[in-house]
Amino acid sequence: MPELPDITVYIEALEKRVLGQVLEGLRIVSPFLLRTATPPVSEAGGRKVFRLRRLGKRICIGLEDDLWLVLHLMIAGRLHWRARGVKVSPPRGLAAFDFPSGSLLWTEAGSQKRASLHVVAGEAGLCELDPGGMEVMEADASSFSAALLSANHTLKRALSDPRLFSGIGNAYSDEILFQAKLSPLALTQKLGVPEIHRLFEATRATLTHWIEHLRAEAGNKFPENVTAFREGMAVHGRYKQPCPRCGAKIQRIRYASNETNYCPTCQTGGKLLADRALSRLLREDWPRTLDELELLTAKSG
Repeated sequence: MPELPDITVYIEALEKRVLGQVLEGLRIVSPFLLRTATPPVSEAGGRKVFRLRRLGKRICIGLEDDLWLVLHLMIAGRLHWRARGVKVSPPRGLAAFDFPSGSLLWTEAGSQKRASLHVVAGEAGLCELDPGGMEVMEADASSFSAALLSANHTLKRALSDPRLFSGIGNAYSDEILFQAKLSPLALTQKLGVPEIHRLFEATRATLTHWIEHLRAEAGNKFPENVTAFREGMAVHGRYKQPCPRCGAKIQRIRYASNETNYCPTCQTGGKLLADRALSRLLREDWPRTLDELELLTAKSG
C-alpha cells in the first residue's frame, strides 16, 4: 500500500499537472470504486482544482466550492498520467479523471477491489474520513511520545495504526524500527525515554530520506514505480538477505496477509521472534537464536 512518502510524491506530481485546471470529466468503470453518493459525483465535473492534500494514506483533490475527491489506493491501486481521454479498461482500470492537459488513470491489480473513491463536502466531510493519526513530520518529541504511550501496543502495531500516526504502514514501519534498532514486538509502555527519542528521530529521518529518494527517482516524470518493496530498503522485503548494518540474515514474522521484517542482531539481541504459524507447529523445537535456526535448517536440508 502506498504510504506517506509515496503519497507525498504522488501529490507533488499531481500539483504540477492539475492544480488550477478544470476537471472536465470523471469516468468510473468499476462498480466497486465509488463509496459515497452525497454529494453526487456528477457535481465534480466542470470544477477547477484549487488544492491537493494528503489525509493519512489518502489523496485528496480539492475542487471549487469546497468539493473534495478522496482517493484511497489501498494495497494494489496505482495512478498513472496518460494522454487526455485514455481508455479505461477493466478489470484493472477503475476510473479516469480528465483534464485539458491529460488524464489521470486509476488502476488496481488483482481481483480484490479494495480501492475507494469518496466525494465529500468541506472540512467536515474530510474529517469523517480522517482516522486521526498524528502527522509525525509536524510533531515534536513530546507529542510523539504521548501518542506512542497512549496504549500498550507492540511498536509495529503502534507505528502502523492510522489512529496514532498518519501515513505509516507495513513497509516504512519496518524501516523505521531497523533505523531505531528496536524490536517490532517491543511494547510501547515498556520503552524508556532514550528509546522513545531514538524512535522519534528514526521515524522522521526514515520518512524524510524516502520522500527525497522518491522525488529524485521520479524527477519531472509522473511516479510510476510505486511499490512496497524498493531497492535500497534495509529490511522490508529482504527476508534471508544480509543486513546492511551487520550482515546477519534478515528474518520475518508472518501474520494474516502481512509480514514484518527485522534484523535479529540489530533489533532483538540475537533472539528470533516467533512466527505464529511456525512456532505453533514446532512448539518446543522453535529456534530461539540464529545459531539454532541455522542448525535446524541444516538438519532439515
